[in-house]
Amino acid sequence: MSISVSIVEDDHKVRESLSKLIDSSDGYQCVSEHASAEDALEEIPKVRPHVILMDINLTGINGVECTRRLKPLLPGTQIIMLTVYQNTEHIFDALTAGATGYMLKQTKPEQLLNAVRDVHQGGSPMSSHIARKIVQSFQQHPQPDEPQSLSPREAQVIELLAKGYLYKEVADNMGVTYATVHTHIRHIYEKLQVRSRTEAVVKHLSRSHAAPRDATTPEMFAQ
Repeated sequence: MSISVSIVEDDHKVRESLSKLIDSSDGYQCVSEHASAEDALEEIPKVRPHVILMDINLTGINGVECTRRLKPLLPGTQIIMLTVYQNTEHIFDALTAGATGYMLKQTKPEQLLNAVRDVHQGGSPMSSHIARKIVQSFQQHPQPDEPQSLSPREAQVIELLAKGYLYKEVADNMGVTYATVHTHIRHIYEKLQVRSRTEAVVKHLSRSHAAPRDATTPEMFAQ
């Protein structure tokens, strides 16, 4: 079944280009286009796409606020912020609002399609230099309360998540039940003081002091 995609972008040419890219690619379908957050908030819940490509700098309600309002209405829909901004504050605002990925508008078409597929399959795609900015932010601004260390099994879970594995695939790889994986995830969130898979993976990477190449190009940050 095709991955259904909605586009929220106020630049007509960019919106048209994205729509053509999605519709001309096997396995993808553009189900709606929106020039404003206001229109997106009214119409997107009706079509319930798998993935939304969301511009941040929208006229009126911005993309972050639109994401924050859409996510409770469509908890199963994944939102990728597609923007020219590389500002760390914008990145964290978007992720906190409910976005699962963050890609730059100059991303190559093939990479963008890979990101849409990745986020639909449970990943959290980001451009590599965006991922680097997040890791550097954690390194430069450590949390006041040092998170607890992960157990070897918890560390194994987070490493598999960083590679883009779905929870069921993590369970199969480790030879444990789906429920056990969820228990590990809950403990990981508590220990790392995070609220999402993306935050957990990024904080784990920053704490492990991985080499720059490893820290910025795991499969979860699909190129």
